[in-house]
Amino acid sequence: MLPRLAYDDRREVPKMNATISIGVLAQQTGCTVPTIRYYEEIGLLPAGPRTEAGRRLYGAPAVKRLTFIRRCRDFGFSIEQVRELVGLVDEPERPCVEVRDIASGHLAEVRNKLAELQALEASLSAFVVSCDRACAGGPSVDCTILEDLAHPTARARPVAANPCCGAPTKRTEGAAP
Repeated sequence: MLPRLAYDDRREVPKMNATISIGVLAQQTGCTVPTIRYYEEIGLLPAGPRTEAGRRLYGAPAVKRLTFIRRCRDFGFSIEQVRELVGLVDEPERPCVEVRDIASGHLAEVRNKLAELQALEASLSAFVVSCDRACAGGPSVDCTILEDLAHPTARARPVAANPCCGAPTKRTEGAAP
């Protein structure tokens, strides 16, 4: 049986003396049946024993393990990182610093993705502002967003007037007409 995990203090795992079906396991853990089968297939979750009728049965250890796996995935840990974390749960004598290192590495990945998303947000915001100033309300053939997206390294450009309202367009230096 897996050792008690810290997050169980906040989320009650049902106590079970009897075994449960894969459908009940899915319901109790918030996973889907295909996901459970996948985790069994890749070795993250031990397959439950089968009844004479061939149905798998699961107990409290499976609920605990699957909840742990799902929570890891909810935090964005990769399957390989989850595999490492499960290994650390299974070998409680290993140092906590190994867990911290996995979490720290994942945190760095999340921060890099966040920086990429912030740059994407800035670019999209510039596209929208450019369109609002230059062509919103006009035909799509004059759309600055479509024009900018057609160029591999284009960035949205500020414009001073709205050509769809009859005013001439003033684009920044170096921008394509």
